[in-house]
Amino acid sequence: MTHPRSSRINGFYRLSPDERLKCVAEFSDLNPAAVEAFSPANSLALEKADHMIENVIGVFCLPLGIAVNFIVNHREVLVPMAIEEPSVVAGSSFMAKLARAGGGFFADTTEPQMIAQIQVLDVPDLAAASESILEHKSELCALADQVNPFMVELGGGARDIEVRILNDTPIGSMLIVHLIYDTRDAMGANTINSAAEQLAPHIEILSGGRTHLRILSNLADRRLAWARVTIPAEVLAFNSFSGERVRDGIIEAWAFAEADPYRAATHNKGIMNGIDSVLIATGNDWRATEAGAHAYAARSGRYTSLSRWFDGKDGALVGELKLPLAIGTVGGSTRVHPTAKACLELMRVQNARELAEIVVSVGLAQNLAALRALATEGIQHGHMRLHARQVALVAGATGDLINRVAEELADEGKINISRAKELVQKWTHE
Repeated sequence: MTHPRSSRINGFYRLSPDERLKCVAEFSDLNPAAVEAFSPANSLALEKADHMIENVIGVFCLPLGIAVNFIVNHREVLVPMAIEEPSVVAGSSFMAKLARAGGGFFADTTEPQMIAQIQVLDVPDLAAASESILEHKSELCALADQVNPFMVELGGGARDIEVRILNDTPIGSMLIVHLIYDTRDAMGANTINSAAEQLAPHIEILSGGRTHLRILSNLADRRLAWARVTIPAEVLAFNSFSGERVRDGIIEAWAFAEADPYRAATHNKGIMNGIDSVLIATGNDWRATEAGAHAYAARSGRYTSLSRWFDGKDGALVGELKLPLAIGTVGGSTRVHPTAKACLELMRVQNARELAEIVVSVGLAQNLAALRALATEGIQHGHMRLHARQVALVAGATGDLINRVAEELADEGKINISRAKELVQKWTHE
């Protein structure tokens, strides 16, 4: 490429899919194999799918879109998003465009430490057992490191042993041992589950109890990612809405989610719309992330918003998002699924922490898109115009007729299949 890379691609949505792919391939210097992986015919062979899960009969495709305009930690990024819901890719892209006025998104992560839990039952003396286990912390960590020497060579491995006593459970008291384990660029589930299995017999000897469950926790609160964005108020203005009005409306909408769990559930779902779609595109376990995110949102004992929005310097809108993000760039589907591999190559990420920084930024962007819509024209205004294309397809529209029917439905405000069928029949016979 002879020009500087910029994720600000004017008119990207107007291009054909082939033209968009060509543009993305140039931006990311994709190799031919990666480009081919974005074709449904080349994305996932049935034979490979048969080795990924059980009882395979076929493959299931989702639309894969590209969110443009993103700057994350001063780096221009195009973001692949696999999702069936209209408005998510467009909303994230537009909010990323507004964020450019404040320098884009700034994100960071903690070290990639996961938690393996070992449940210990029938312990004769919980306090003595806890003390005994902690006294042998070094030996237990060394045993855990034997499970995956390659992980240790990469700089990962066991970091700590923690002990918790749960006195009030339906079956009485129990001892819970946490192994804190650095998984580097892997999500790490298999390694830390194996490490927990390795430690179980030794924990029984030290505690005098019986080990039962040995499994990772998806509340990965030692593996956090966070993002921050600052948008000058004037950039938020549109139509009859002043920037200050939009800013204040967004903060007021966020305050509802912060105070009320019924609203917070939908608020956080909007955040996960952005996050999950990138995780699916890159072959990561979005279900684990969902579980961890919602548990983290309730860590105070009350379910609340994952994000925070407030007035910043000179009246700018400032947003922050923090949540557990246990994701990887090696292992699992990230290296088996050809499209997932191509998506990682497209983003040009070097490690799991870089990927997490992009993912949490997309979550914050999508949160802003939803709040801005709710606080101004209403969530259905833009969403239904995009939904109209799906209605046109269901009604039998093809080719150029799809957009023509969709635009007419949106203009009329009658986005339903009956009206779409009338328009298809009318214009097909013109």
